Amino acid sequence: MHEDTFYYNEFGAYLQSLFGCKVQKITLDAGFTCPNRDGKVGRGGCTYCNNQTFNPAYCHRGRPVAEQMKEGISFFSRKYPAMRYLAYFQAYTNTYDSLDNLKRRYEEALAVDGCVGIVIGTRPDCMPDELLDYLVSLKERTFVLVEYGIESTCDETLLRINRGHDFACAVDAVGRTATRGIPVGAHIILGLPGEDRTMLMNQATELSRLPLTTLKLHQLQLIRGTRMAQEYADDPSDFNLFEIEEYIETVIDYVERLRPDIVLERFASQSPKELLIAPDWGLKNHELVDRIKRRMRERGAWQGRLYRTV
Repeated sequence: MHEDTFYYNEFGAYLQSLFGCKVQKITLDAGFTCPNRDGKVGRGGCTYCNNQTFNPAYCHRGRPVAEQMKEGISFFSRKYPAMRYLAYFQAYTNTYDSLDNLKRRYEEALAVDGCVGIVIGTRPDCMPDELLDYLVSLKERTFVLVEYGIESTCDETLLRINRGHDFACAVDAVGRTATRGIPVGAHIILGLPGEDRTMLMNQATELSRLPLTTLKLHQLQLIRGTRMAQEYADDPSDFNLFEIEEYIETVIDYVERLRPDIVLERFASQSPKELLIAPDWGLKNHELVDRIKRRMRERGAWQGRLYRTV
C-alpha cells in the first residue's frame, strides 16, 4: 500500500479540511414531493423507495425547517459543543418547487446559529438553470453541495426500478452543476436486480469519468411497503441480497476502481428494523467501516489502486 494510513478519502476528513472542526449533517424534511410520485414524471415513485427509512426522530414533515434544524443541533451539541452543522435537505426531491419557495426553505435553515452550509438531495431531472444561478450566488457566502440520486449507470436498471430518468440525464445534471463550480455528490445503490459484479465494476469506472466531488454507496435493502419488496416475494431469483462478507469484498473492489480524489461519504444505509425485510447484518455503520478498513489493510487495497484514465 502506498501510504499506511490511506484507504480512501473520508467525508469527515474532507469537511474537517474545509471548516477546521467537526461538522455534522442535520437531516431535514422540508415538505417537498417528487415528480415521480405526483404524475409529472410518473406515479408510485421508485420501486425501492420508502422515505420513512431516511428520517431521524427530530425530522418531522410539516414542522418548520428551522425548528427541525435546531432540534437536530440540540441533539448533537450536548456531546460536541464546538461542532458545526450542515442543513441536509434529504427527503424526496429538494429542488422540486418554485424558486421562491426553495430559496425560503434554504435560507430558513442557513439562518440557524451554527449552520455553516447546505446539502441538497435531488434528482438529475430536477435542476433548472435558474436554480443553479441562485446556488452559485449562495456558494459565495456558504458551503453548498448538491447530491444527485443516480442509483445506477445502466438504463435498463433505471427503467426497471421506475426511476423516471436515464443515465444521460444524470451525466448532464452533474456536468452542468460542476461547471458552475458547485461541489457535486452522487448516490448509488449496489445490488439492484439484474446487476452483476462485472456491471458494478464497470459502473465505478463510468462514475469516475464524471466531475464528482463526493459519492455515497449503499446496499440494496428490501423495505416493507415497496413495490420491490413485492417483486422479491413474487420472484427472488433476480436479486442478490449481499451477505456481509460478500458486500465488503464488493465495496473494496469497487473503491479500488474509483478515481482517487472522489470523497466517499458512506458505504451502507441502516433502515429502521420495523421496515427492513433484508438484508439485516446487525452492524452499525461505524462497525461496517471498521471491517472494510481492516479488510483493505489485509488486502493491501486503497481507493484508485485499479483506477485507469482510459
